[in-house]
Amino acid sequence: MNYSMIDLPDLELLSEEETRYYIRLAQQGDKSALEKVVEHNLRLVLKVSYRFKNSGYDLQDLFQVGVIGIIKAVEGFDLERGIKFSTYAVAKIIGEIRLHLRDDGLIKVSRSLKKIARVVRQKEEELSQKNNQSPSISELASETGYSREDIIQALEADKNPASIYQTINPDSNNDLYLLDSLANKSAEKELDNFDKLELVEVLRRLDKRSRKIIFLRYFEDKTQQEIAEEIGVSQVQVSRLEKKILKELRMSL
Repeated sequence: MNYSMIDLPDLELLSEEETRYYIRLAQQGDKSALEKVVEHNLRLVLKVSYRFKNSGYDLQDLFQVGVIGIIKAVEGFDLERGIKFSTYAVAKIIGEIRLHLRDDGLIKVSRSLKKIARVVRQKEEELSQKNNQSPSISELASETGYSREDIIQALEADKNPASIYQTINPDSNNDLYLLDSLANKSAEKELDNFDKLELVEVLRRLDKRSRKIIFLRYFEDKTQQEIAEEIGVSQVQVSRLEKKILKELRMSL
């Protein structure tokens, strides 16, 4: 897959059920399934990448890093947990971009702490997947051979980006993933402020049906067919209307 240009394919959004189906295939080694999930989430990658537009980096470069994040999201997504894929993916994409910015020199962390944090985070994910619960700091210390103090210091120094499997309260009997916290808050809210005022103003100019189509399509993640059934028109009509509305929005923005 080569996305050298930010020219996104006009693809239907996958339902959560479809997404999970293709992720399962991708995790079994089906490269075409992996590519399908990635391509259907490129809008999300671009949206997250745009959040870092003031970082001094070219948007296209950030987008490329974001694509790596979505690939890692597909590979690491736990289908058994009740987490929406887009929530997990947003966290992964943001983490990958922040990791890129950090490693490129914007955030300095000593090499020794980087090494400890890398080993610990890898072990965290392994144990989390294996036991279906977050490991405690003591368990990580036992598994990696590092002291509790070294682990805490490394994770603290390297907390941008924080591991989505990081234990929020490691000394509690009921460990809680950072991922669970993100899910409860909905990581998509990270994106709510993107050109919010401008977008709200433009949306207000649309007629009622157009606003509903945009809301259902891009805020409720519904397919064109689902929207067609809800508003009482054909899927082809929804497709035409969506393209027309998007063209109007682009011109206004």
